[in-house]
Amino acid sequence: MATLVNSVSPLTNSSPETLRTACGLFSNVPNFHSFSQNKGFTRVLASTQITISPKDSVWTLSNWKVGRKDTRNRDIRLNDAFFHLEFIVRKGHKPDVAQATQLLYDLCKSNKMKKATRVMEMTIESGIIPDAASYTFLVNNLCKRGNIGYAMQLVEKMEENGCPTNTVTYNSLVRGLCKYGNLNQSLQLLDKLMRKGLVPNEFTHSFLLEAAYKERGVDEAMKLLDGIIAKGGKPNLVSYNVLLTGLCKEGRTEEAIQFFRDLPSKGFNPNVVSCNIILRSLCCEGRWEEANELVAEMDSEERSPSLVTYNILIGSLASHGRIQHAFQVLDEMMRASFQPSAATFNPIISHFCKEGKADLVVKCLDQMIHHCCNPNDGTFNAIAVLCEGGRVQRAFSIIQSLGNKQNSSTHDFYRGVISSLCRKGNTYPAFQLLYEMIQSGFVPDPYTYSSLIRGLCVEGMLDEALEIFRLLEENDYRPILGNFNALILGFCKSGRTDLSLEIFEMMILKGYTPNETTYTILVEGIAHEEEKELAAEVLKELYIRQVMRRNTVERLVMQYDLKGLPV
Repeated sequence: MATLVNSVSPLTNSSPETLRTACGLFSNVPNFHSFSQNKGFTRVLASTQITISPKDSVWTLSNWKVGRKDTRNRDIRLNDAFFHLEFIVRKGHKPDVAQATQLLYDLCKSNKMKKATRVMEMTIESGIIPDAASYTFLVNNLCKRGNIGYAMQLVEKMEENGCPTNTVTYNSLVRGLCKYGNLNQSLQLLDKLMRKGLVPNEFTHSFLLEAAYKERGVDEAMKLLDGIIAKGGKPNLVSYNVLLTGLCKEGRTEEAIQFFRDLPSKGFNPNVVSCNIILRSLCCEGRWEEANELVAEMDSEERSPSLVTYNILIGSLASHGRIQHAFQVLDEMMRASFQPSAATFNPIISHFCKEGKADLVVKCLDQMIHHCCNPNDGTFNAIAVLCEGGRVQRAFSIIQSLGNKQNSSTHDFYRGVISSLCRKGNTYPAFQLLYEMIQSGFVPDPYTYSSLIRGLCVEGMLDEALEIFRLLEENDYRPILGNFNALILGFCKSGRTDLSLEIFEMMILKGYTPNETTYTILVEGIAHEEEKELAAEVLKELYIRQVMRRNTVERLVMQYDLKGLPV
């Protein structure tokens, strides 16, 4: 693994002065010492001399919609437009509402959520009340990306500024917490939102039912549905489809089929989504005759197969080795005027990779690109299967060829591939391909190393994630703070906040100055271990020491329902 970092330029070591900053920030936090001892700590958490970084300098640029279309240039223009808006507002001028709204949308699409949120704040600061559509769009995007605390904070601020809030906005919060929180938190949030005027609808119920079956099983979800109906709630077909999915996920296919057949007695005719749920389960079990009968039934009852229907069939056939049948379904799909997607081709590519048939992989990729399907995470992870058969160089040559056909720079493309593999639990192939990338001139950046660290943590290889730091330092690369934050986050998400605090201590001793993100990760880690009182005390101390901004404290208080904080 050491070879992977040989081409990285060394960074200058920071001043030893920072080593003297570690002292007892939390010495007066009740129960923190005992928590530390119980978790295996011997030293304190942080420094007294941490301050929030000043705002970036600003500059102006022309319209971000014009110019070259590659990713790097688009990002630069987006950032310049953001700073231009910041400059306008700071000077006391009102921005063009349409332009500010479009900038918000484009920042969300580029996953620049903090900037998008700031655009909304600046719009309000300039005296403009944003429309409900843009406000709800931002809340929804924050929730989709797991930034529930930010979304809750934004809704609170919007209400204070007289911005319209509706059931769609509130439902975004409920859905986000159902996905990234737990059922109890979701139900508590629902009660709070209902007091603010939320009228639960069928979508609200569906989010709760999905959280219930994932956390407690489908039987508990059915009890929750009975309770909703008893209180006057009126679930729709979407809610029943959620329960149908739950039964299939638990392998209860026969019960799911009976539930499917009983839907008319509940007042609903199954739709194409209902059929797809059952079809996926039948195909997964290799029950092809019944699957064909269901597809024929869909045609006869005007529930026409969708793109998802065809993708289910193609994916299942390919995974069962019935590759010729998969191609027949692909041909039939295109005759039916459906545009294939990357998800259509990825199972076929994965099958050929498992078989070691790299030439057929290339042909399939050519066909995919011919149909204007851009490769995605699933494509890269399918190609990575070649690495398992010892065909690392062949896998790399295929990825290199794909990179040459993309609009983005080679560096951005390779970095994206490594990130995709690590997100999906293919960290070892990521290391193998990274070696080949380095041989061809790619220089890994801190983001790449953070992706590898997070990937190792997700796969439970915590010792190996730590080992990366030793190897980096052996090769004269000084990890940046972001690398440490990735490691601390990975340990927290693995339920080892105790070890994450030891990493924090090691970071301090090595001369790194923690930032607000570091502290936020640790507070969230403590809160996720159900140590809410301790999390609140730690957060309070951080706020008093001016290590955390008020906005961040408010967000954490709302997201984790922390008590007794001075905000």
